Amino acid sequence: MSEEAARKPARKRKQRTFSAFGDVRRMPSEYEIVTHGQNWNTRNNESSVFEQNPSSAGNLWFLTYRENSPLQADDWEAFRDPDQISYRSYVNLQAGEQSKIDGVLENYGDAGADDALSDEQVRMLGTAFTPSRFLAHGFQQAEAYIGFIGPSSVVTSAAGYANADFLRRVSVIAYRTRALQIAHPGSGIGERERELWEQDPAWQPARKAIERALIAYDWGEAFTSVNLVLGPTLDDVLIRQFGEVSRENGDEQSWLLSNLLAADTARRGRWSSALARYALDQRPTNEKPLHKWIDRWSVAADEAAAALAPLLGRTADHVVGEARASREQFHQTIFDVAEEAS
Repeated sequence: MSEEAARKPARKRKQRTFSAFGDVRRMPSEYEIVTHGQNWNTRNNESSVFEQNPSSAGNLWFLTYRENSPLQADDWEAFRDPDQISYRSYVNLQAGEQSKIDGVLENYGDAGADDALSDEQVRMLGTAFTPSRFLAHGFQQAEAYIGFIGPSSVVTSAAGYANADFLRRVSVIAYRTRALQIAHPGSGIGERERELWEQDPAWQPARKAIERALIAYDWGEAFTSVNLVLGPTLDDVLIRQFGEVSRENGDEQSWLLSNLLAADTARRGRWSSALARYALDQRPTNEKPLHKWIDRWSVAADEAAAALAPLLGRTADHVVGEARASREQFHQTIFDVAEEAS
């Protein structure tokens, strides 16, 4: 080595752009790169969320309902969506899924399948299916709030895609409503949905439940009420059980659409259960508020399922029993797995 080379100072290693992830030895995935640290309202070392008086309404809202929520973790940013959905992968995924739905609607529409539906099936579609767009829109609003107030950009991202899923469901229901209205102009389909949603006794417990969920401002309770209780329960009633009854009544189109929409609920369930397990791993004390909220909202969920049962032509015991079993099986993926891990 020359004397000149020996005098040169050692070159400092250039910091890589993914150093925000810490001292990592691998290149972060695309999902991690585009999702990590994107929430402007979770800035580190800041006294308040917004750059204004700490006692302003916005800052007090986040302080009350997120920072002081009973559901806490040492590092929410370390959570990962098990499906690692990014914007690009979501768009590509749903483009394919929507093509399947469009194919079902087009093929059965061309075949005039709606014209051949039984009176019983038309009745169920007009009372249990077409009014459900109001409930789906309520879930959409709730997911938007969960994403807005969520404690990390990973949670915000996952809730944002769930929000988009519900919007897609609303669109599918609206399209199907119009097709049924054309096929059965005297059925009231396309005309009475709002009235049924606001006044029919069968829908009032579900309406009450989602409207209460929209004022569950604590982020942990909002997440629990919608993603861990009401969603799993009412999706079982209005997607799985509705699909089964439709197939029994000879309406394969509704059964196929239900199966396709169920993929969205399954994906929401995977990240929601993973987030709840992560919270329990971070702080075992989170089990107490989670159980408290689950017990509270399960009562409302069961009441909603029981009231909807007559619309499916099934007994309340049958509908509630199956929906509750599905929900409890879902909860086992949270608490049983967390206990095994500990």
